[in-house]
Amino acid sequence: MSDNAPNAPWYRQPWFWFLTIFPLASILWGVTTLVVSSSMDNSLVSDDYSKQGRGINMSIARDEKAVELRMAGTLDLDGRSATLDLTTTNGAADYPYVVFNLYHPTLSDQDRTIQFTQVAPGQYRGRLLEDVSGRWYYDLQGPDNDWRVKGELRLPSSSPIHIDAQGDAQG
Repeated sequence: MSDNAPNAPWYRQPWFWFLTIFPLASILWGVTTLVVSSSMDNSLVSDDYSKQGRGINMSIARDEKAVELRMAGTLDLDGRSATLDLTTTNGAADYPYVVFNLYHPTLSDQDRTIQFTQVAPGQYRGRLLEDVSGRWYYDLQGPDNDWRVKGELRLPSSSPIHIDAQGDAQG
């Protein structure tokens, strides 16, 4: 090779591209990761997991109280109106109101609450503000929050949904 050979410009040198492609790719990957992670919702992560862990025993006690009372009911959702027939060991449930929470399995911003008011002993009526469909977890609790019936359901349902306190209470 002679000293008089023409040199190609820097952008036509293969070694330049070979040495810069990896740092450029890592910068691009890092910026993409940063944008995606900052724009996504992290609703599955709890900030207060230790407090939730300490509350497990209280949850189990509430579930066991519902089993002891033999809470059972039938939920009928017709559009946005809901009716609930609820019985205990003493016959028809006699609470001024009960609260029915619907929890979406992955998106906490879609959780719903229905407050049922008593229209007759053991009969309650409530109303949903929005239509719901898909798979949901639920819990039904009394006004004093001393018992809880929980489970899973699929909505919409063409037949009434049976709600029952099960003997295998877990938190």
